[in-house]
Amino acid sequence: MSKIITVFGATGLQGGSVIRAVQSHPQLSYEFRIRGVARDPSKPAAKKLASTGVDLVRADLNDVDSMITAIKGSHTVFLVTQFEDSYSYDVEVQQGKNAADACKRTGIEHMIFSSLVDISQASNNVLTKVVHFDSKAHIEQYIRDIGLPATFVLAGSYMQNQFYTIRKAGDEYVLPLPAGDNMQFPLLDVASDYGKFVNIALLQRQDMLGKRIYAAQGYYRPSRIANELSEILNRPARVLILPPEEFQKLMPATMAEDLTEMGQAFASPGYYGGADLKESQKLLQGKLKTWKDFVKHHAGRFLQDA
Repeated sequence: MSKIITVFGATGLQGGSVIRAVQSHPQLSYEFRIRGVARDPSKPAAKKLASTGVDLVRADLNDVDSMITAIKGSHTVFLVTQFEDSYSYDVEVQQGKNAADACKRTGIEHMIFSSLVDISQASNNVLTKVVHFDSKAHIEQYIRDIGLPATFVLAGSYMQNQFYTIRKAGDEYVLPLPAGDNMQFPLLDVASDYGKFVNIALLQRQDMLGKRIYAAQGYYRPSRIANELSEILNRPARVLILPPEEFQKLMPATMAEDLTEMGQAFASPGYYGGADLKESQKLLQGKLKTWKDFVKHHAGRFLQDA
């Protein structure tokens, strides 16, 4: 009988990528039956997922009992929490703890958590507003503290986010940033490639327990992002370095401080605190999309306002 992997955020970017990666892998698709957790399995995206053979269940990260029901019988659980649901450090941390407690109580054999680096700690408390990183690091530590068998897969900077970060200004594209070209973006096409890193945790469970896997295609400086965008679209593109207080005004009010300090963290201490990507990448099966690949694939979207 196939083992069950329960995937939270099944209709989201990360959860969807995990599901597709398992479904497309000959060994894992045979080894695992996929159970997808959605807040509303009646929505079109959930129904579409169900049509691919995923068992859809409803669960609420604020309700431990609903998660126990959703998780029960699972061998492995993939968990991604959503800071954007509440914009609250405390709420996200509690939701992560609720899920970890449910996994502990049901006796799962492997938890895979979408974590991030504690920027406050890594920056020696210079940058303390990147709460959507710090909250996930807190959850990771809680998972470790309660003794869950777990692997932590840290998603890089979404290439998809550049749809919103890069602005059209007249005939050119502008990438506004709160720090200079010493910034390093560990870019990832999350929809296409995040699940490939989760597959490492599944295929090499024993070796990966307690480990971090850094899910990114490579480190990119801002100038490279702009230059390669310009090359593919055949349009001018440049980086615009702004004082942090000016950059902050461009960001949504609910995340302005967070995103500004996150941008500064890309320069120092680094998105991954300076971690090398080679150890994670050498374990991969299959190629990752480069930034050029991504721009080519989505050229129509980048050009739609041109």
